[in-house]
Amino acid sequence: MENAAILLVDDEQALLELLQTVLRKEGYTNIDSAGTGEAAIAACTAKKYDLIVLDVMLPGRSGIEVCPFIRQTTDAPILFLSARTSDFDKLTGFAIGGDDYITKPFNPLEVVARIRAQLRRYFGASTQVNGGRAAEMERGQAHASPIFDYGRFKVDEAAGELTVEGQAVACPALVFQLLLFLCKNPNRIFSKSELYEKVWGDDAFSDDNTVMVHIHRIRERIEADPSNPQLIVNVRGLGYKLVQGLPRENIPR
Repeated sequence: MENAAILLVDDEQALLELLQTVLRKEGYTNIDSAGTGEAAIAACTAKKYDLIVLDVMLPGRSGIEVCPFIRQTTDAPILFLSARTSDFDKLTGFAIGGDDYITKPFNPLEVVARIRAQLRRYFGASTQVNGGRAAEMERGQAHASPIFDYGRFKVDEAAGELTVEGQAVACPALVFQLLLFLCKNPNRIFSKSELYEKVWGDDAFSDDNTVMVHIHRIRERIEADPSNPQLIVNVRGLGYKLVQGLPRENIPR
């Protein structure tokens, strides 16, 4: 994880140098930086990064405008930095593809802790998917992980694939892990904090908005009408559940 490729995007050179210094002290050495949104897009096009720290207020294109372009090239975690502290700004950041939102001024050590947590989750999710594929090959698919078949959509745990009405749908790692967890626990209600603990792995920086936005991302992919969800519903005051009938677990041919 210390070899993770990290991109820092901010127009404040002093802040970039501070973060680079703290990250290097923590063992992270594969660090690049960019001072504009355009430079960030170019960097992500030219190189695969494992995590991106993206300032919201950038000259030219803002971080909010840049994020969707970056999301076209990578599913790596994106951490927003911003002096804006309203819930609306945070929700906007999550809604367009951000994984965390850190307000300025901040403690650099907190940023490093959040980076480490996001990388642990990112690499953990990738390891589960890739490990499942490798194990499936070794077993000759004799005992492959099941495909959770809900009719409208299917989740292939071993392959790390989501299929909706017969079409493969791109799914970021943490969105996939959340959907997979719900598929394994149908018709059970989970609070936001329970989902965060089960999927993200800890509650050190738990945020209800994170779970809410990831549920929204799932609905955008599997619901016929995301504004009127029928598959993943919110039980007022209790949490979320996947309500369609129990899945048919099929072993891939």
